[in-house]
Amino acid sequence: MSAQSLEYEQPAALTRWWQLALAMVAMMAASSPQYVWALFVPPLQAKLGVTLSALQVTFALFSICQCGLGPMHGYFAEKFTPRQFAAMGGALVGASWVLSSYVVELPLLYVTYGVLSGIGTGMIYVATVELVSLWFPERRGFAIGMVAGSYGFGAVITTFPIAASIQASGYQQTLMIYGLVLGIVSILVALGMRHPPIEPGRQHRENLAAADLAKRNYTSAEMLRTPIFWLMFVMMSMMATGGLMVISQIGAFARDFGVTKDTLVLGMAALPLALTIDRVANGLTRPFFGWVSDRIGRENTMTAAFLLEGAAIFLMLMFGSNPVLFVLLSGVIFFGWGEIYSLFPAIQGDLFGQKHAANNFGFLLVATAVGSILGGPLAALLFEQSHSWTLVFSIVSALDVLTAVLALVVLKPMRQRFLVGDAVRPEPAASLL
Repeated sequence: MSAQSLEYEQPAALTRWWQLALAMVAMMAASSPQYVWALFVPPLQAKLGVTLSALQVTFALFSICQCGLGPMHGYFAEKFTPRQFAAMGGALVGASWVLSSYVVELPLLYVTYGVLSGIGTGMIYVATVELVSLWFPERRGFAIGMVAGSYGFGAVITTFPIAASIQASGYQQTLMIYGLVLGIVSILVALGMRHPPIEPGRQHRENLAAADLAKRNYTSAEMLRTPIFWLMFVMMSMMATGGLMVISQIGAFARDFGVTKDTLVLGMAALPLALTIDRVANGLTRPFFGWVSDRIGRENTMTAAFLLEGAAIFLMLMFGSNPVLFVLLSGVIFFGWGEIYSLFPAIQGDLFGQKHAANNFGFLLVATAVGSILGGPLAALLFEQSHSWTLVFSIVSALDVLTAVLALVVLKPMRQRFLVGDAVRPEPAASLL
């Protein structure tokens, strides 16, 4: 390597790790609206006097605005710098919680906690995934896994404090205080983000990363015309359903399993402990399985992880009334679920390139919105109609197993055929999006 290359490579190597750290902190700050929602469900339901399924529309709206508006997030992410886009998202997240603390009617909660918080979180998510994909082209699975893991892990820091604050001061003051804290932290770390410069070290890493991957960059319109994208979309929707069902309903089915606020495990309240372990597992699984997929392949990793979640959900149905098993199995569920947010974006980058990664990833995130509807209000409605969680858990477990089979039997050979055809397909003269 030339002296000039070394001169660029050394500072760039340090800088990209700082950029990864900033992206991780931003994702941790943005994670609480989704992952501590279950703590707000009981007091909100009591305060507003609404049914569980009606209240869970808030969570569905959050996910729809976070992920269902992914194409819009991706489009605007290409118009702004990561610093600007993530800072605006952080401001929306903080404001949404502060405004939610004043809400006394359910429709207003839909707007504040559901819409505003969802949009802000989605902006941060897309901005940070795009940022680390550009800084780590040769270790995309690992880098995306780290930031996605930070989103899953972030609520570990806030779960017990928020639970204690709700108990001591009520949910309204909790929303106010933590909304200000999370918003300020998100904005401050966003101010340090920037795109990587074009320099010899980065170009070398991109050349290495190009081996055996997409030979050209697909626009979103081109990607949407490929059958393999829609296969990935359906698979991600199916997998998203299970985890989002547990995230949104855990407070409700814990009560029905006999795990109440007075149930203790290792001297700690069982539900907050389960939520904390869930966040740890949800954080660890994303970089872990992203790292594994860089070595043994995306589809092989998907199959193992998806089967793990399916088995854990079935065992939760069977043995969830035992407080210790309830806590442990909830962690296993999230260890088998959270990696979808590193594996699916990584394989999407492998297939369709990085030039339009932010916009393309936005379309894939719509799958999470689909999963939030299936796992949120529809799962709650199915429980209310059947008066049992058996059917809900059985359906979710079956979806996990089916997706694992699709990854190995359908997606893997389809991806290999796609990349062979991509190698001989010419780059289009003009982009469509």
